[in-house]
Amino acid sequence: MSANAAFAPARAIPAQNDERAHRIRLNIAYAVTIALLVALAIYGFDYYSLSSADRPYSPKRHMLLPSGTIGLKLGFVGTAMFLIIFLYPLRKRWNWLAKQGQSRHWLDFHVLLGLAAPLVIALHSSFKFRGVAGIAFWIMLAVSLSGIIGRYVYSQIPRSLNAAELTMKELKELQAQMAQKIAPNNQLTEADLRSLFRLPSPDRVARLPLLVALFYMMALDLARPFRIARLRRHSIRIGEKFSTLGGFLTTRHYDLEQTIASAHDEAALAKRIVFLSRSQQVFHLWHVIHKPFSYSFAILALFHIGVVMVMGYL
Repeated sequence: MSANAAFAPARAIPAQNDERAHRIRLNIAYAVTIALLVALAIYGFDYYSLSSADRPYSPKRHMLLPSGTIGLKLGFVGTAMFLIIFLYPLRKRWNWLAKQGQSRHWLDFHVLLGLAAPLVIALHSSFKFRGVAGIAFWIMLAVSLSGIIGRYVYSQIPRSLNAAELTMKELKELQAQMAQKIAPNNQLTEADLRSLFRLPSPDRVARLPLLVALFYMMALDLARPFRIARLRRHSIRIGEKFSTLGGFLTTRHYDLEQTIASAHDEAALAKRIVFLSRSQQVFHLWHVIHKPFSYSFAILALFHIGVVMVMGYL
């Protein structure tokens, strides 16, 4: 056994701990963000639901209008989120920042802020989108929605541990290793597995328009849980079909669940292999679209902040 092989498990443990800690931090951040946004929406619902003519008579107006006590603080929070969001692209050009943490972890928080920022700004504006601020909001919403798509496409390009893209040969070798885990278990029939791995041919995928290929990938991912549930239903008793909600929940059969987990991972990897070149093309096109929207939003947001300061609202 080589020295590298001997120390591989030792290196894997800190990496697993780091990943677990990151997931905990990310889940806490999502929970806190959702709780605060929901609390603000509930508190201000009776104000936000009023017409423009009735809002001046609301006792919450001085708190929730854009220049109010809460509204102004939401504007500050939205501005801070906007600045933090742009740290992620800046990280690629700033060597010191690039050494802080993992790029994938930064991206997770970048996505969280990108999802939360439009909601914070909507609350700040009291859901009134007019003028430059309104244009900036709709652009920011477009950036946020495109960011969701970009994060999905990014996840479709398999990466090795050093974050470099895997070659097609490496992907197929990895798929072969995963297939070996399924074969000896004999928990699923060949017909069951064939339904899970039903994919279009590479030639057909190559002929698809990029937008159609993107929706095709999404459709396959959305269909996979239903195919997995069908696999599980074929291997369990009638009573267990009710307790697992038709196969969507896991059973107590360890060997079966291990086989299904391996089959799920291999099916996902097989789809990524078939769509790899298209995923890379979509991701490149997404960069071309996402960046101009982001920069135009930044310019409009700074212009809005400057006008507000000049007019004396701060």
